[in-house]
Amino acid sequence: MGDKKQVEQITSMEVDFAQWYTDVVKKADLIDYTSVKGCMVFKPAGYAIWELIQKQMDERFKATGVENVYLPMFIPESLLEKEKDHVEGFAPEVAWVTHGGLQPLQERMCVRPTSETLFCDFYKNEVHSYRDLPKVYNQWCSVVRWEKETRPFLRSREFLWQEGHTIHATAEEAEERTIRMLNLYAQFCEEILAIPVIKGRKTDKEKFAGAEATYTIEALMHDGKALQSGTSHNFGDGFARAFDIQFTDKDNTLKYPFQTSWGTTTRLIGAIIMVHGDDNGLVLPPKVAPTQAVIVPIRQQQEGVLEAAEGIRKALVDKGFRVKVDDTDKSPGWKFAEAEMRGIPVRVEIGPKDIEAGKAVLARRDTGEKTECAIDGIADTVEKLLDKIQKDMLERARQRRDLQTYTATSKEEFEKIFSEKTGFVRAMWCGDEACENEIKEKLSVTSRCMPFEQEKISDKCVCCGKEAKKLVYWGKAY
Repeated sequence: MGDKKQVEQITSMEVDFAQWYTDVVKKADLIDYTSVKGCMVFKPAGYAIWELIQKQMDERFKATGVENVYLPMFIPESLLEKEKDHVEGFAPEVAWVTHGGLQPLQERMCVRPTSETLFCDFYKNEVHSYRDLPKVYNQWCSVVRWEKETRPFLRSREFLWQEGHTIHATAEEAEERTIRMLNLYAQFCEEILAIPVIKGRKTDKEKFAGAEATYTIEALMHDGKALQSGTSHNFGDGFARAFDIQFTDKDNTLKYPFQTSWGTTTRLIGAIIMVHGDDNGLVLPPKVAPTQAVIVPIRQQQEGVLEAAEGIRKALVDKGFRVKVDDTDKSPGWKFAEAEMRGIPVRVEIGPKDIEAGKAVLARRDTGEKTECAIDGIADTVEKLLDKIQKDMLERARQRRDLQTYTATSKEEFEKIFSEKTGFVRAMWCGDEACENEIKEKLSVTSRCMPFEQEKISDKCVCCGKEAKKLVYWGKAY
């Protein structure tokens, strides 16, 4: 029984999904709560996932010409207030600094909830001529938003993210960058996190405060709720006008430049947990697993067992994999349960009998499937297996999402689906915010996005019955 205990402490996701989630983040040792309400400690196992996301995303950014910078965390109040819609959108969540040491500040400062206003202030001195454009910048930092309800990774008062901020000579260039970054996010989620996403545009009601257009990637969690997993905003020249940023163009006239911003956060870790996890704990896609393979020596006190385990470790490390040998004095059963809880993609079991036969046992975390393989050439076998796990995880997540995606062509059908199920519902909309509000009030459902791939599934708005303009994905969201 002792070996099982660790796993039995997880609430089943079918019983209580929210409790299951909390159990997993705690028991897989990803985070800890702190005495700062709404803020958390990223423990090594949790932070290592973020480091892998950051490293691989940053490489992709740089391949598109992005340069990293770092701006201050404090924003003077007068600066924040320059763009009306923007400040109104963030006002309720801003944390304010009123004292410097013992002295009251002449002007209070906010701790950045996002950095558009500071970037504008910076660009004003940087951009003078068309030769100075474009500037394609990004910063990795933390931001603070005073959220009422917090949940690990999904919503906390301080969270880690990247925020890209770019400035361009033409509207076309800004739009191209906005879409390009959204596509980069979508590709990243699918290829690295094994999470399929829907790409689209937010409605005006749901767009970012101060943006002309907001584009989003929406993922579906195991419980059928949607999670906004990355956004990209086109600001047009609104911020440039508010901050009086101008440049001399080739024709020698003064013009306002066009801006974008785009971001993803540590919320992606929450998405990984909720898309792939199961009742035994985390299931990590190999590309973001801090440990990709764990080697468990069986009867490790017997001669030659630890040496064999070390030989396998070296072969896998030489191949470029992240590997650990669990040579602690816990029982093998306990070690298996722990490796499962932490979501390690592959477990390698090696004992005296295996060594005699020149074989090892490989267990997949995602399916639980066990296979024997020759110790000789094990690195190639594990490489193929990790590759297969990565692809299979994406495919399974895609199938589950598609099973939880419904289509409604009438108000009755729309309401019936949401009263019985959770998931994405595809339905037509007239474009009127009043209908969007009515749906939200009545069903606690929001428009997730207007997908890039538009279809006309009916002529009528699913709310008012008037002529439909857009196909929208609707859902309950985190």
